[in-house]
Amino acid sequence: MAKEITLLNPYNQQPLEVANDKLIDAKGKEFEKVAGAYRLVQDDNYTENFGFQWNKFTKTQIDRFSEQSSQSKTRFFAVTEWDKKDLSGENVLEVGSGAGRFSQVVLDETKANLYSVDYSNAVEANFKNNGHHQDRLQLFQASIYELPFAPASFDRVFCFGVLQHTPDVKKSVQSLAQMVKPGGELLVDFYPIRGWWTKVHAKYIFRPWTKRMSHEKLLCRIEKNANWMIRLSQFFNKIGIGKLTNRFIPICDIKNTLPPDLTKEQLKEWVILDTFDMFSPEYDQPQRVETVRQWFEEFGIKVDFAGTINFEGNNLVTAVKGIKKG
Repeated sequence: MAKEITLLNPYNQQPLEVANDKLIDAKGKEFEKVAGAYRLVQDDNYTENFGFQWNKFTKTQIDRFSEQSSQSKTRFFAVTEWDKKDLSGENVLEVGSGAGRFSQVVLDETKANLYSVDYSNAVEANFKNNGHHQDRLQLFQASIYELPFAPASFDRVFCFGVLQHTPDVKKSVQSLAQMVKPGGELLVDFYPIRGWWTKVHAKYIFRPWTKRMSHEKLLCRIEKNANWMIRLSQFFNKIGIGKLTNRFIPICDIKNTLPPDLTKEQLKEWVILDTFDMFSPEYDQPQRVETVRQWFEEFGIKVDFAGTINFEGNNLVTAVKGIKKG
């Protein structure tokens, strides 16, 4: 059975105690628990767009609410290769949980204790989706750079869909590595740099403008244009030239990122969500696999995999994973 995690105030390193739905340190600094999550930061930060999107698309990526898709579960176990039984009683840290698509997998499929963090107020969506697991779930709104835990505390740490959206990716990996106990495991995935053509893409052409638009205006434009972009993307895929042409359509990659067998209505919802996710973040910094591998080794993580994982036929995830050296 894993030991209980020691909570620390990340701003002064004082131990935090839980009292009356607050975290309180010895100097009297308090962090309130609001809507199921302890709040160590304000909502007004570089991840505000994610809070907006996940509180609007709260259920979209949650397997439990879709009869057609179990993508989150499939992706999680394809990337981690974790055995459900091995996680029983372990302390697992998730950084960048969003609406809790992978929180749900950990809590529903294993008996692990999950400490889940997001920098945005998407923690509210996560609590709506997974709050019934309060015996094994603790939620925190906190920065990846200022995590409220003692170093070397966790048996396993994972960070999916986040690194490319942080301002200093190397520092993000360092912060995650510090949380892993000796012999524990760290896994991250990220947008890869595949070559010079990586940024020859509609996303990087339009992002200088779209990331400065109001969330409401950007979402409205995507909703108005989703139907014709879906049809055009599917047409190019059908005639076999989608790999070349679809990168210039301002829409997410339907073939290689979305679950198969979605209904027409579900497909549109996923497309709108993923396209908003593509154009709205403040930061979008793809990385070379070898670079992330080197960072792992620099921060004491022995790498056992670095590359691309294929799941559900066409869906690709680039990941690095390894074990903390003793």
